[in-house]
Amino acid sequence: MALAGKGVLAIWNGIADEAEADFVAWHIGEHIPERVAVPGFLRGRRYVAQRGAPKYFNFYETETPEVLVSPDYLARLNAPSPWTQRVVRHFRETSRTICRVAQSSGLGDGAFVATLRLAARGERDAFFASLGAVMGHLQAAPSIVAVHLLEGQGGGGGATAEKALRGEPDQTADWILLVEAVEAAPLEAALSAHAAPATLSAFASGYDAARDCGIYRLQYGLARGQIA
Repeated sequence: MALAGKGVLAIWNGIADEAEADFVAWHIGEHIPERVAVPGFLRGRRYVAQRGAPKYFNFYETETPEVLVSPDYLARLNAPSPWTQRVVRHFRETSRTICRVAQSSGLGDGAFVATLRLAARGERDAFFASLGAVMGHLQAAPSIVAVHLLEGQGGGGGATAEKALRGEPDQTADWILLVEAVEAAPLEAALSAHAAPATLSAFASGYDAARDCGIYRLQYGLARGQIA
């Protein structure tokens, strides 16, 4: 379905093998509920890779992008729990981008999502128009239930206690295209037909499907109305 708000925090991360079980338990037992409870947060979802890297993709829908630099949220980033401190130091290849929702359409949630990290070639308006045509074709393809375009606003800037735990700078994305689907195979087919590298490279700079595109399966979702 269309995203719930106007802001998104999009995160990809790997995790050290020895910490993966702890990460999974922490993420659903503490971290996502804690984040969704922050004022302005609406929903959180976590996915695991079917193909592509890093292994995990998760994102949070917020009322606005400004929620992601708000005092309430920054207070959480600067007071990580002992469990958070133990887990986050094992993150690998972290990409974390605050986004503005540029376009979002669909009905319902898909079990699979394709994530495409893009950089515009040329002017923003021309990029947006070209990608809009691609999104229209994707939305009409079999099994596709939702398509979202996110415009990156950077990583939020500033040092926080939680960021320091990760040990290396976070990557960010300029634009993120999310394509939700019921099944993985039709999603792969839709990408091949309508968002192949040759198509995207006409208006997206430096696009490398092996690096910038992944297919992820939903593991967990939590909306604000579901927490006490």
